[in-house]
Amino acid sequence: MASKKSPNPIDIHVGSRVRLRRMMLGMSQEKLGEALGITFQQIQKYEKGTNRVGASRLQHIATVLKVPVSFFFEDAPGSPDEAVGFGEQSHSYVVDFLSSSEGLSLNKAFVRIKDARVRRRLVDLVQSLAGEEEAGA
Repeated sequence: MASKKSPNPIDIHVGSRVRLRRMMLGMSQEKLGEALGITFQQIQKYEKGTNRVGASRLQHIATVLKVPVSFFFEDAPGSPDEAVGFGEQSHSYVVDFLSSSEGLSLNKAFVRIKDARVRRRLVDLVQSLAGEEEAGA
């Protein structure tokens, strides 16, 4: 009897990068699926890492999302950069943040603020709301 095994960390990472890029473009799972000739449910499985993305499909996804294939493997588990130690932790929450609709919206709005003082005050406000004291400053 075959038991269900958990997704490979690389498959989860590649899927999260597909989701990140799709959301950055404001593209729905359905629209990406249509462009690839597959269902949005299959896109969901790729993004969760439940199903592994084949090489030709990954190339097609990269073309549709307008990124090089290497984009999906940046900071992947087991990559040489991970051995440094600190990059993995900081990258994880950044990807999680940008993979959420709120994080993406906040980021898009934030970069449109031209006044550096206003941006700084906004960061101070968010840190205050989060209960942090001068984190990193």
